[in-house]
Amino acid sequence: MSRPDFNHLQAFILVARERSFTRAAAQLGVSQSALSHTIRGLEEKLGVRLLTRTTRGVSPTEAGEKLYASLEPLFDGIEAGLSALGESRGRPAGTIRITTHDHAATTILWPKLSKVLAAYPDIKVEIGIHYGLIDIVAERFDAGVRTGDQVAKDMIAVRISPDMRRAVVGSPAYLANRPPPATPQDLVRHNCINLRLATHGGLAPWEFVKDGKALQVQVEGQAIFNTTPQKLQAALDGAGLATLPDDMVAEHVAAGRLVRVLDDWCPTYPGYHLYYPSRRQASPAFALVVETLRYRSD
Repeated sequence: MSRPDFNHLQAFILVARERSFTRAAAQLGVSQSALSHTIRGLEEKLGVRLLTRTTRGVSPTEAGEKLYASLEPLFDGIEAGLSALGESRGRPAGTIRITTHDHAATTILWPKLSKVLAAYPDIKVEIGIHYGLIDIVAERFDAGVRTGDQVAKDMIAVRISPDMRRAVVGSPAYLANRPPPATPQDLVRHNCINLRLATHGGLAPWEFVKDGKALQVQVEGQAIFNTTPQKLQAALDGAGLATLPDDMVAEHVAAGRLVRVLDDWCPTYPGYHLYYPSRRQASPAFALVVETLRYRSD
């Protein structure tokens, strides 16, 4: 049997890892049809089916799982070796994958990491938006970003933001014909814009604190989203009340486009932390990313 092409094996690993021809093709910079043709050619050369294709996605066959398990560490080693080669030239190099959600990505990660990319052309950063708490080791992320109270105890955590505060806001048009809520319990009489949590599948409760007492309220409303930018836009459009990070709404409040309600009930919560496994060996590129993101109060 002739040896398969190295690039074809790399294509297989990406499809098996992503469980998707679409995502793998995007990473490789080829069309889905070209990638599918490559995989069929690899299967013909090896004489075994490696992937099962269904309308719901792609999954490795038993033979594909075995091949993937044996090849993935080798390709990871090659990637690490190439990164080390770049670093031996005195330049941090390699790809850093971080999972977070859109607020942290927009307000903290990209403003700081964009400068790193400009200064170090051999570094690549991939930011994945995930609202659920995923296993960063199993999903092959180098690090994750969540609020401090969501970080597992066995992870190294580095603070990358100050503590934050939430706000409950609505548009002047929405509040024009409704009395603003005086207490969180009054929210039952309002149209509230909800966030669905990917981890549990349920709607996120609204959390409040006053006089040291915490309160959670499960609210109802017509609009439900799974990301915060859409919640903000819905609030601006007068669809109802929304709870959002304070820094996300401050500009709109100052301009009169949104109005704060229940302000004395809105809590401060732990700031964002970058977290990663304690056993992870920090490459120069990863160490640079960590130090760039590290929060400094001064």
